[in-house]
Amino acid sequence: MSIRADLLKKHLRRSQTDQHTPTTIVLVLIMHSMRTTSKALRISARGLLVVVFLCCWSNFCRADWINLSGAENSPTIAEIYVERDHVKVNLEIYIHDVPLFRELIPNRLLNETATRNRPSDGERMRSFSTKKLTITDENGKKLLADSVVAEPRLRTTRPSPLAGMINPVTKMPVPGPPEDKRVLYVELIYPFGGIPPETLTFNPPMDENGIPNPAIGFVCYHEGVMVVDFRQLTANATLTLDWDDPWYSSFARKQLQRRLQPGVRTYLYIEPYEVRHEILVRVKDMMSWLEFDLQGNDYIEENEFDPVRRKIAAFFMERERLLIDGKRLKPILDRTAYVESSMLRSRFIEIPERVPLNTAMVGIIITYLTDGMPQEVEARWDLFSDRVQKVTASMIDPAGPFPYDLEPGDNVLKWTNYLNNYIIPTVENITVDERYRGRRIPFVSLICLLAMVPVGYGVVRRIGARRPVILPILMLIGLVGMAVAAYPLGHTRVGGAPRATGMDEKERAQLVLALLKNVYRAFDFRDEEDVYDKLAVSVSGDLLTNIYLQSRTSLEIEQAGGAQASVKQIDIIETSARESEKLSGALDVRAQWSATGTVGHWGHVHTRQNLYDAILTIAVEDGNWKINRLEVLEEKRVDPFSGKTR
Repeated sequence: MSIRADLLKKHLRRSQTDQHTPTTIVLVLIMHSMRTTSKALRISARGLLVVVFLCCWSNFCRADWINLSGAENSPTIAEIYVERDHVKVNLEIYIHDVPLFRELIPNRLLNETATRNRPSDGERMRSFSTKKLTITDENGKKLLADSVVAEPRLRTTRPSPLAGMINPVTKMPVPGPPEDKRVLYVELIYPFGGIPPETLTFNPPMDENGIPNPAIGFVCYHEGVMVVDFRQLTANATLTLDWDDPWYSSFARKQLQRRLQPGVRTYLYIEPYEVRHEILVRVKDMMSWLEFDLQGNDYIEENEFDPVRRKIAAFFMERERLLIDGKRLKPILDRTAYVESSMLRSRFIEIPERVPLNTAMVGIIITYLTDGMPQEVEARWDLFSDRVQKVTASMIDPAGPFPYDLEPGDNVLKWTNYLNNYIIPTVENITVDERYRGRRIPFVSLICLLAMVPVGYGVVRRIGARRPVILPILMLIGLVGMAVAAYPLGHTRVGGAPRATGMDEKERAQLVLALLKNVYRAFDFRDEEDVYDKLAVSVSGDLLTNIYLQSRTSLEIEQAGGAQASVKQIDIIETSARESEKLSGALDVRAQWSATGTVGHWGHVHTRQNLYDAILTIAVEDGNWKINRLEVLEEKRVDPFSGKTR
């Protein structure tokens, strides 16, 4: 406060010779405030280095929610919250838009000259709420605003996955948020002053041509339910309010309607060796079929957390009638959890907590184990109510998603295998090239030939002594026959142990890639015995347990409830090799690679990417390459969408 007071005094002295507009003064104050904040951030940066280092090992979260409008990058942002007795509007006014909101600048940020003939706070709020940012009920009454907070801040960081990408239409980069993060933050309260309205119409500030000025990106909530994600606030945006269930509140204009309307959704995931039927339902919508006997109307309390989700899971397990190739296989209740989705992330809520009833969602995953890829999967949906007349559905197979909407007259979700060219990924032996298998020596045939020497010598002596030679000759014939018969079978290899100098960079990379693909593919199998058997193809026995546990942990995705990611892509960055010091005849290959894994739940794909630096000891066993030892030097998680591989 003393810094601000000193700055005000300087402006008062300067005002004797130079007139400053209110806007100029508030801009200077905001700039100074932001610089002060930046300095504080720089001071604390040293302490944050440790936190940043630790964060490199934490889960990377990429939001499920992807906004395609770009409104979250508008210079000025409005967050609108409709509550039972008022509307709250949080404004982040871009520093260069402040002149258009001069009514909201508090007197404490202006010098004495600027405030001398200024209207009162009440007059300014009345002018702003009736001429600038207006909210009108169904009777045409404009709500009057009160300012609660007005202060300089830094802009809130919001997810914007498309920022910087090339727009295919304009061929120009999609703009991101302003580089200048300084804003005037204002909280406004628009009281209803009586019975809650049935509709509200929002209008932004307009110029003389009826065009919004400035452009305002906005998001709107009704009693905690997101009615619309970020869009541009345009004239006459009318919101119809459903006070019984805010989930069904909506804007009249189609462009302002929520991306996912239904509170009941169903998905079929068809993958090699398993089919998953995943259901995502809103607890409040489930009240059409189930009685939960909740303590209140607004929340699911901690002691109700588990009973509610168990009851929903039991309900769907009893009704499960999925057909796979015309048969009903044994359903496995894989997971039941509360799912919280927001603009920043989606997560499973595992530990009981108080959950808002309006937005409480429960996810159920029912799994079926299959042999390979099925030919047909069919699910019949018969849960419809007065509220739920459309159920969002999707069938996801290796070719991608196939969205579908289920309705009472069209309630069958049927997937047919049209994957004509699809080959189920498998695990295969990595056969050692002839160059590294040594010279083939037919040792059985050689033994037979060596045995023929004394037998032949005995034949010669018997002939000289005129003794019978029939038996030795038969022995010679037998040895020759054995040598010929054993030649294709009885071999051993001599020499040819792998040498670091014998492999070039490309060959090493191909070998490491093939071995790693086998390791990761082994985890696509559900049965533990199958996983171990497939790992044994490319890993020596002593490493099976370690690699199994390490891979399970390193590619778990917290967003997906700890689900194991399926590795879809492996990229070898660099390799080098030398003769192994720990295992005779083997190679120590130092390799850097990236592994990108994905797991899909309820129509969303969670992506995880790890970078590895490790030494793999690779040896020849039974004519195949295998990983005998593994030393991980570094493992870190990176943004899979950044394009960085180091």
